[in-house]
Amino acid sequence: MNEHVQTATSEPLFNPLSPEFIRNPYPHYAKMRATDPVHLTPLGVYVASRHAEASLVIRDKRFGKEHVERTIRRYGPKIMEEPAFRSLGLMMLQQDPPDHTRLRGLVVKAFTARRIEDMRPRIQQIVDETLDRIIPQGRMDLIEDFAFRLPVTVICDMLGIPEEHREAFYTRARVGGRILDPVPLSPEEIKQANEGTLISEMYFQQLFELRRKQPGDDLTTQLVQAEEDGHKLSNEELTANIILLFGAGHETTVNLIGNGLLALHRNPDQLALLKARPELITNAIEEFLRYDSSVQLTGRVALEDIDDLGGRKIPKGETVLCLLGSANHDPAVYPDHPERLDITRPNVKPLSFGGGIHFCLGAQLARIEAEIALATLLRRIPDLRLDDAVNPEWRPTFVLRGLKHLPASW
Repeated sequence: MNEHVQTATSEPLFNPLSPEFIRNPYPHYAKMRATDPVHLTPLGVYVASRHAEASLVIRDKRFGKEHVERTIRRYGPKIMEEPAFRSLGLMMLQQDPPDHTRLRGLVVKAFTARRIEDMRPRIQQIVDETLDRIIPQGRMDLIEDFAFRLPVTVICDMLGIPEEHREAFYTRARVGGRILDPVPLSPEEIKQANEGTLISEMYFQQLFELRRKQPGDDLTTQLVQAEEDGHKLSNEELTANIILLFGAGHETTVNLIGNGLLALHRNPDQLALLKARPELITNAIEEFLRYDSSVQLTGRVALEDIDDLGGRKIPKGETVLCLLGSANHDPAVYPDHPERLDITRPNVKPLSFGGGIHFCLGAQLARIEAEIALATLLRRIPDLRLDDAVNPEWRPTFVLRGLKHLPASW
């Protein structure tokens, strides 16, 4: 029997929401790379697990997003009437040129390398103030009390969210993320996603009014002014993309910090090495991104017939899901024990921030936030220990890979 054929009774090769898969997807990825690197799932989408194919798809202009068409194929035409899906469809993350080019052009100036570097003192201040408050307690949840608070504060600063409004953002439950997963949402999950979207839309509409009356040196003011130009941004696009900037501005960084801390404590030799040689932190961040990526998957649609992708023909209009987490462990690119954490690993170039025109705008900001957060934490609480590094609680999402809680004490 062909090893690529999946029998009706066998375990699916790609089952991303199973508890076992969420706990540790990497053995499953290794099996996919070895047996069926461009796997056709029962949902009718292709999954690329090797670095070569994933890297090609996210950069090649023969592939695009076609988000609305893809979503309608999965859920039916009425789905775009749901607030959460309508908002998602207007985000630059899901757009193809020329709309993507126009929307990204409006915000890219806020993310230049110079502006991000200039934020280092503010990031250090937030980390120190957070630790000043927490250290006397002798314990914390590294996700809620530390990893979450830093990037939320930074993105609130960038968006000009007033100080007196921020407590609601710090205490908000992290329930998003499932809408991005390749497994369709249940009616109850759609309802929850809609509620979250409507609450966000209501808040940001109030913020737009505030920034029209009281302009500031922030991204929201910049986008409100672009909307007033009329042809650059509609009100719906403005709202959707502010929601995107807020979500993307903290989600991946929270997970990068949390996943990195867990990886270090599961690999005490690497933790000891980083404490002894703190100058390794920049390379360590790249290795954390590779080793356990905050973003595991991104999707594209074939805009024309593709004759050969890893030995498969991909017809025009078909979806290819690129497993970034799997590509980051591909021995063809990382021949020296890719399943091992090695903060001295040379030439680490993870695909965790995507590629091509959709390469993550905030990649450098996320790196700097994680670098300062982890270096400061290890310096100021050298005897920090995790309460449970063996069976931590993962969020029940696949595309955005992160921990729900990570209790620690010292």
